[in-house]
Amino acid sequence: MIVWVPMDSASKAVGADEVAAALLAEAEARGVTLDLRRNGARGMVWLEPLVEVEIDGVRHGFGPMTVADVPALFEDLSAHPLALGPVDELDWMRRQTRLTFARCGVIEPLSLAQYRANGGLKGLRRALGMAPGEVVAEVTASGLRGRGGAGFPTGIKWQTVHDAPGTRKYIVCNADEGDSGTFADRMIMEGDPFSLIEGMAIAGLAVGATKGFVYLRSEYPDAISVMEQAVRTARAEGVLGLDVLGSGRAFDMEIRVGAGAYVCGEETSLLNSLEGRRGVVRAKPPLPALSGLFGCPTVVNNVISLATVPVILEKGAQHYADFGLGRSRGTVTLQIAGNVARGGLFETAFGISLGAVVDDLAGGTASGRPVKAVQVGGPLGAYMPREKFDTPLGYEEFDAAGGLVGHAGIVVFDDRADMLVMARFAMEFCAVESCGKCTPCRIGAVRGVETIDRIAQGDGSAIPLLSDLCETMKDGSLCALGGFTPFPVMSALTHFPDDFAQNREAAE
Repeated sequence: MIVWVPMDSASKAVGADEVAAALLAEAEARGVTLDLRRNGARGMVWLEPLVEVEIDGVRHGFGPMTVADVPALFEDLSAHPLALGPVDELDWMRRQTRLTFARCGVIEPLSLAQYRANGGLKGLRRALGMAPGEVVAEVTASGLRGRGGAGFPTGIKWQTVHDAPGTRKYIVCNADEGDSGTFADRMIMEGDPFSLIEGMAIAGLAVGATKGFVYLRSEYPDAISVMEQAVRTARAEGVLGLDVLGSGRAFDMEIRVGAGAYVCGEETSLLNSLEGRRGVVRAKPPLPALSGLFGCPTVVNNVISLATVPVILEKGAQHYADFGLGRSRGTVTLQIAGNVARGGLFETAFGISLGAVVDDLAGGTASGRPVKAVQVGGPLGAYMPREKFDTPLGYEEFDAAGGLVGHAGIVVFDDRADMLVMARFAMEFCAVESCGKCTPCRIGAVRGVETIDRIAQGDGSAIPLLSDLCETMKDGSLCALGGFTPFPVMSALTHFPDDFAQNREAAE
């Protein structure tokens, strides 16, 4: 009897380890031979812990599983109250275009043999047979853009590092996933770590780097453990080291853990932290692509960006570019959270509308109340009202609508949310997390909190001050923290004016 139980952090948080222990105990008590395998999560968080039982070679899902429901798994499975049917045929899975997440939840994360059997290392092997410039051209032609927030074309960044002079270059993976409502990076690292390792190795071969670093936050102990084990395995199996897959070319990497400062998600702050310095923003120029880690040319990419590279090299640039719309090519990894009936990870081509995500995929609110606002792109993303729900998920399309896709984290709020309170949270978040490097962020956020408090007390004259302050922060900050804080504040003020009215009780 083969049974799969996720080892993903979210699954463990709701009892996956306890369910796994109960399965082993029940099997021993019944004298049943049990092959218990721990996989990554499929992304259907509302069904976790999602147990999968292989029946005639097909994995059937049961969830959300509890310890009390375990005994029935050893009886008539068709009569189990939590039976869901074949996992791959569930509506949530069937409707996805899984490229980056094709193996996540399917394989045991630390099994390199299973990784290979499911297409792993094909991209790296192809890259080893190409000239570095050809690899860069392939990534450029795919249209892949940074998935960490800015959406900068990955190929252009790689080309800059490829062309930069220098005997030493680096690949740095920004795994400092600090945005609220985002968990795609964590899911990849915990569920398919070799895809990230392979992507970093390909990047190194493409630009002439022989060393890579994954910068992880300390709040991700499971991801840290899995990545460290995966790197050791990859090195022992010749995927990393002085002779990558017997090619005579070198690339190795390390896992580094940061203390968890939000600003270290900004690439130059991250580089400072990685060097053992205080995590503060660097002025640009020079760009990290020319003078990054230890003053050397450096590629800094997000987890999802790098984990997508093996797909592009395996299937070809055109295959990837055929998905999406406009300049947003390929797939977007939607992380659906907040007040929703169905939260989780959904990978699909760029172009799906925000309304389809919220009303169809997420199933509306968990409370059953009307949706009031949706924040896209983390705590610094704009609050989108229902009248903007026809906006398609695309970088330029969201920018035109006054929002940003960012890391594609989607947090839903029902009609009880007070948008003045949410705007205050954004300002306070910036005040707390500011590295203090530039005045608009360091002082502006503090003054912003004070100004919003004045509005909450009925001072309508403070509203224009808040607008002016947001413009100053947007134009004067060195990094995204101060520069993007005006997005949630101004969108809340623009789209939900009643929440900022002088007589708030009367407005309600």
